[in-house]
Amino acid sequence: MKRRGYWLAVVVGLVIAGVVGCGQEAPKTSTPSASAAPSKSVTDSAGQAVVDSIKQPLDKSRAVEGTLEKAAEKTADTVKDATP
Repeated sequence: MKRRGYWLAVVVGLVIAGVVGCGQEAPKTSTPSASAAPSKSVTDSAGQAVVDSIKQPLDKSRAVEGTLEKAAEKTADTVKDATP
């Protein structure tokens, strides 16, 4: 039972490291002049770009998390079957 807790801790640690390591900066945009207000389409496209830049690393980390969970379960089952 202690091994399962160990593997869970390893998986959680790897997921946290993956999320932190995959951090990306939002795309830099030039500051609009005070007299010209940005149009709605410009702000929408900039907002969507920020969402996309955040979504891609999160999707990758979720895929890695799923793979690690499956591997941990398989290893735990192997260990469980091997113990008398």
